[in-house]
Amino acid sequence: QVQLVESGGGLVQAGDSLRLSCAASGRTLSSYRMGWFRQAPGKEREFVASIIWSGGSTYYADSVKGRFTISRDNAKNTVYLQMNSRNSEDTPVYYCAADRGPGYSRRPAAYAYWGQGTQVTVSS
Repeated sequence: QVQLVESGGGLVQAGDSLRLSCAASGRTLSSYRMGWFRQAPGKEREFVASIIWSGGSTYYADSVKGRFTISRDNAKNTVYLQMNSRNSEDTPVYYCAADRGPGYSRRPAAYAYWGQGTQVTVSS
């Protein structure tokens, strides 16, 4: 079992930067893929970014490419999502996810473990 706990959400001004954290426990994540997803009310959960723990390869949704950065800290067993130049579309709940499958995936169904989510609200 892997437990994931997100933190760092909150109310910020449009254009401000924010960093989300996802602390993992229960397993060593060296063979895992990690992902960040987001979900707005009434909408499907959508892929934001993914990182392969071993090697650190990263992947991004087109909507956040160049603005968001996913990274990991091996010593802290933590994944981060640095969000810059955010806009009102970046408002929903953000979820951290993990899975032991190979490669990366944009599909929520490809991740077995999920955090509880953290709300990000962007005010204009």
